[in-house]
Amino acid sequence: MYKIIGGDQKEYGPISADELRGWIQQNRADARTRVQVEGRAEWQTLGELPEFAALLAAQSPAMNVAPKTSGLAITSLVLGVLGAVSCGLTALVGLVLGIVALVKINKSQGRLSGGGLAIAGIAVSGILLLVAPITAAMLLPALAKAKSRAEHIQCVNRVKQLAVSVMLYANDHDGRLPDADRWCDQIQVYLGNTSQSVLLCPAGNPADRCHYALNAELSGAELNRISSPAQTVLFVETEGGWNTSGGPELLAKPSRHRGPRVVGFADGHVEMVPASRLSNLRWTP
Repeated sequence: MYKIIGGDQKEYGPISADELRGWIQQNRADARTRVQVEGRAEWQTLGELPEFAALLAAQSPAMNVAPKTSGLAITSLVLGVLGAVSCGLTALVGLVLGIVALVKINKSQGRLSGGGLAIAGIAVSGILLLVAPITAAMLLPALAKAKSRAEHIQCVNRVKQLAVSVMLYANDHDGRLPDADRWCDQIQVYLGNTSQSVLLCPAGNPADRCHYALNAELSGAELNRISSPAQTVLFVETEGGWNTSGGPELLAKPSRHRGPRVVGFADGHVEMVPASRLSNLRWTP
């Protein structure tokens, strides 16, 4: 008499050898089916029992083909690994697919393989789901810092473009700088098609027309009469406003760059000036 483990992982029997041969002929059992011979404690496969060898050899070739690797198991592992770069988003799907794949493999009666892949997918996905919040918490400050640094650089470059435009204006107007109350309008032609973007700081309110102010002390001033152009303020970042100008009072408004202020000088160079140096800036020509 024999007991067998079916494809549904349930135990059947005891059944006779003739009944078992009938199941083999009906393709309900094959060489991989687990079987326990009456009187023995261990479980074997049918393929290990010589009394069924001839019948198993004649069994349908379809039952003897190599098992197919579960695509769900492979996908589970891949999505689990990708969870490392998706902050755990794909790992959640990988975990679900790994469980589904493992269930299907266990019920396939050996027609599906890849149990190890499914288990690996479940494990990797589960681990990444646990560490994803920690990883995100570590990455977010670094990303915010990188974004802020990029905005600093863009702001500096835009103030440099404004300084160049003012120099071009002066070159065409007897060496005189634009008027403080009309400077945005007067340098438009020198900014060309980029005028709208150059006048806006990337960290500022996009609804504003301009994020910079001209030093009012330099309104209409002659460039070659400025005694210390490398120390004299030409532009400062400020809140949005068209044709905005002024003096040190502009610095009372908060910086968009977490402390340092973007300042353009009358010689055309631009600096990120820390709060400790703002009071030493030169405003008079």
